[in-house]
Amino acid sequence: MTTRGTLSVDVELHRGAFVLRAAFESEAAVTALFGRSGAGKTTLVDSIAGLARPDRGRIAIDGEPLFDSALGIDVPTHRRRVGYVFQEGRLLPHLTVRQNLLYGRLFGGRGGGHAELAHMVELLGLGHLMERRPAALSGGEKQRVAIGRALLAHPRILLMDEPLASLDLQRKSEILQYIELLAEELDVPIVYVTHATDEIVRLADTVVMLADGAVAARGDVGDVLGHSELRAPGVKFEGGTVIEAKVIGHDMEYGLTRLGFPGGELVSASVDALIGEPVRVRVRARDVSVALDAPAGISIQNVLRGTLVAIEADGGPIAELHIDVGGVLLRSRVTRLAVDRLGLAAGRPLYALIKAISLDRHSVGYA
Repeated sequence: MTTRGTLSVDVELHRGAFVLRAAFESEAAVTALFGRSGAGKTTLVDSIAGLARPDRGRIAIDGEPLFDSALGIDVPTHRRRVGYVFQEGRLLPHLTVRQNLLYGRLFGGRGGGHAELAHMVELLGLGHLMERRPAALSGGEKQRVAIGRALLAHPRILLMDEPLASLDLQRKSEILQYIELLAEELDVPIVYVTHATDEIVRLADTVVMLADGAVAARGDVGDVLGHSELRAPGVKFEGGTVIEAKVIGHDMEYGLTRLGFPGGELVSASVDALIGEPVRVRVRARDVSVALDAPAGISIQNVLRGTLVAIEADGGPIAELHIDVGGVLLRSRVTRLAVDRLGLAAGRPLYALIKAISLDRHSVGYA
């Protein structure tokens, strides 16, 4: 994904016993704010939008301050040119889809003709819904309209606060595809709030992890979702590895896709991408088994030769293996008993085994 403008945040905000102290910068097309409920994600995006006022600090886009307590700057919400998509679409119930979209243009600060509206309608697949009212829309359709309305206001940045939280799996997949498309097509940086790792893998370039009102980690997707030392208290997600790969083939008969990366090939459930397109694959540590010798006569499709480079164990029953596969560091969760019985030690060659079924479409997204 391409680089957009720079978002700079350094704020402190007190709400009762809760204190938000967060500072980060991002130039990414999609910045994910990640953390459990109560970590401060919504408070932070509300501060960017002007819906919450920090006690001190600075928020700026491309060096232009939206808020600066030292300089006495606090740009009103309606002048910040921030698009906001909430968990629920929050459409105006008495207006049609067309009227809701046009309502967004009222706050755009510049003209926008029929061509612009038509482009947004086509981009979000809203053509057949234009005369319906919100009560006649599905949850996914409402969110698409809400996204279109926000973008037609010509925002400098688009904030999305867990926009998939109230949707079922089918609708989530649908909206994820549209957000992926928007991130590629439009020159508007997105701040995306979530506690779901699969959404981050599919969408984000940069991840900011929040825990108890503070930034626990910031970095690219692979760093934050992979390195165990970046796991924050109270944030639950499964460790693993994010692999940058390319589609190298489709097996239409069996509904499988072959993905190439420096360590070899992976077989996954069918991926909706063209041959040659880059994708990200998240391989959970619990889905990686190991063998000392090349296995034969097994159902597992992905058998990758690698070298064990490290073993992490904290005295409990589980150990985490770090396996170098063509320069990619895979992680595997095994028992300490298995480590001892196999005589595992750093430097030992072995094979990493990954079921194709574990690499489902929720684990693979566009890079």
